[in-house]
Amino acid sequence: MRAATYGDVFAVKEFRVLFGSFALLVTGDSIKMLALSVLVYARTGSPGLSAAAYMAGWLPYIVGGMFLLSLADRLRPRALMVTGELVRAVVCLLLAYAGLPVWGMLALVLVSGLFSPVFGAARSATLPDVLPGDAFVLGRSVLGVTSAAAQVGGLAAGGAFLALAGAQGALAATAGLALAGAAVLRYGLPNRPPRLPASAPGATGEGAVRQTLRVNRRLLADPGVRGLLLAGWVPTMCLAGAEAMIVPYLGGQGRAGVVLAAAAVGMAVGEFAVGRFAAPPLRERLSAPLAVLLGVPWLGFVLGPGAGWAAVLAACAAAGLSYQLGLQRRFVDAVPEEARGQAFGLQSAGLMTGQAAGAALIGVLGETAGPGPAIVTAGAAGILSALALLRSLRPPTPAPAPAPASGTAKASGVRRSRAG
Repeated sequence: MRAATYGDVFAVKEFRVLFGSFALLVTGDSIKMLALSVLVYARTGSPGLSAAAYMAGWLPYIVGGMFLLSLADRLRPRALMVTGELVRAVVCLLLAYAGLPVWGMLALVLVSGLFSPVFGAARSATLPDVLPGDAFVLGRSVLGVTSAAAQVGGLAAGGAFLALAGAQGALAATAGLALAGAAVLRYGLPNRPPRLPASAPGATGEGAVRQTLRVNRRLLADPGVRGLLLAGWVPTMCLAGAEAMIVPYLGGQGRAGVVLAAAAVGMAVGEFAVGRFAAPPLRERLSAPLAVLLGVPWLGFVLGPGAGWAAVLAACAAAGLSYQLGLQRRFVDAVPEEARGQAFGLQSAGLMTGQAAGAALIGVLGETAGPGPAIVTAGAAGILSALALLRSLRPPTPAPAPAPASGTAKASGVRRSRAG
């Protein structure tokens, strides 16, 4: 398989549209959650409610992922993506100018967030249609780098908007970014049909919730798909747990921000290097060692490093997130095409939920054992989980071709792959 290049990827107009709208989305979401957190704190003076406001956008992923993901295959992807941007714009304007009480703002973010996995699944499932073969994996790499850069840029822009226009102005700016994203998607993407319309032979006529539950069970019952999902979820959950302890470990937001920014840079560098310079077979073979790398640097916290060395260790650990690039092509091949949207949505919902669970579990340990030992424990758990999932992290080994039946006969060339 020929390795794709960034030139191949950006030569595709539809990818440029997805790339641009994704950058707007991540930047806008970073500004929105920061502005909402500041707005809630200004009204209540409560650090707890401010933190809850910052995380509220991620909490509904598990509910939406469990009950609504089939909509990503039943509806037209462009319409879903545009609707997601319009919902985001309306929510931001309501948060800024509707005069809602704090509980009303949090409820609005939670309810609107139920459909975020569906909108994201439509985007993810469109990418393999736009970029076939190895170009798809490199496209995922580009979006991974974009996500890290846009989060850092969004937080910086959010701080600037907050200083110049206050929380309401920052939320209004986010609404503007969402409207721009909706326009880019509406006029830049073709109106592809749904993957599983109601009239299709595979459609059952059941409701969206029942179909989501049924297909989720089907995906998780498949050993190959289940293994790839767990391989993507569990090591990342341990990384999130370690990162959640950085603020209490350093005892200050300023130094912790530098360390977390270094982690974002490490993630971007890892995604770029593996996506661009590793050939497709090597990329898949690197998944296992890179997943182990995700946990190893955190063991260095047993020595009690200061902020400088902590930043280096965090960057090295986050670079290991590029292990997921080696799983992407295999995941696309493993899931049924008519359920691809739901499969990507399940992957994303599990990833978001797992990170929240990892942060919570390591947070509980940090309360009793202290932040440093909790970080080391998270690193050790990451290493052990990667070793336990080696079967899924490693690419399948093709069976040797059968020997020719005679001196002139040739092997059939058909290969069997083991599950996983």
